[in-house]
Amino acid sequence: MPDLLPIFPLPSIVLFPGVFLPLHIFEPRYREMVSDALDTDRLIGMTLLRPGWEGDYEGRPPVFDIGCSAVITHFERLDDGHFNIILRGLDRFRILGEENSHAYRRVSSETLPEPPLTHDDRVNLGTLRARIEGLLPSADPEANIDPRMLQALNDADLINTLSQFLNFDTLEKQALLETPSSASRARSVINLLEMRMMMARSVGMPPTVH
Repeated sequence: MPDLLPIFPLPSIVLFPGVFLPLHIFEPRYREMVSDALDTDRLIGMTLLRPGWEGDYEGRPPVFDIGCSAVITHFERLDDGHFNIILRGLDRFRILGEENSHAYRRVSSETLPEPPLTHDDRVNLGTLRARIEGLLPSADPEANIDPRMLQALNDADLINTLSQFLNFDTLEKQALLETPSSASRARSVINLLEMRMMMARSVGMPPTVH
């Protein structure tokens, strides 16, 4: 990653490694950020704003320390100066510090690589994947996820894709991002799905993910 990574803090979006994210960029400072990124390495970092950001959104409200770096894979520059972009998540990172020389925010950071999977890890992850796929029809019957797409993903990418696109609470997604390995993230996804099924049964309503 670059010495200073531009970050795009948002209140309700958490990006995961290996997952794609379309965004419409309209704020002047972030249009400048995208333009600068396109002129260099196309890298930006996605971070989540901490609760209470509303009072200082135009400034530099606190963000969670762990985010996900991303590369701009596609872009469209619109006539009004806005951008439509598509990001692909790369690596988790931890913010170490922030500098204030630009209108947009830039941080020094360290990459948080996930530990390489051993043979036993892959076996366990495959078992966890099967459990998640078995839970999905009951835990989130309204999930608009193509089963064929899931089948095409490897275990780690499947876990990250579901972590991003299931309708978990934003802070739950941030907790999933901060989980240090695919296997532990898969266990957390299972816990969240099972918890929602239990809550739905307790009130006699069809189970959904909120």
